[in-house]
Amino acid sequence: MAGIHITDIEAAINYWRQKKPSPDGVRLAPEARALADVYALMIFRHASEIDAAEVPSHAQAAWLAWYDTTPDTPCIAICSTSQGDNLCKGCGRTFEEVQLWPGFDPVEKRTVWRRITLENNAWRFNRYAERAAENKSGTGR
Repeated sequence: MAGIHITDIEAAINYWRQKKPSPDGVRLAPEARALADVYALMIFRHASEIDAAEVPSHAQAAWLAWYDTTPDTPCIAICSTSQGDNLCKGCGRTFEEVQLWPGFDPVEKRTVWRRITLENNAWRFNRYAERAAENKSGTGR
């Protein structure tokens, strides 16, 4: 089974800390606590990834709730795999990843997101990133 990367666990913890702040500065919300336990285990093991099957169900539920707030696909509607490229210039996914994306589970999707973000070669991270930011802020044309 695919693994969940520590950066996703961190992002999910921060999501829950913001969504349900500590009432006293000490106690965590149950969701953040469940994810913090997974995070601590990963730190203890010196692991950057944990097998999704090892994550307790309550922590998986908290992680999936965070995941549901993230974009589902890196697609920017400029697909070069349809023109024969093995790697899409628009989103950075491989031809196979583009084709199989609808059947991927959340962990598999986040694994691909991590790879394309680290590679930072796709147009979604350079040429069109500025346009996307402008359109979100309402300053785009």
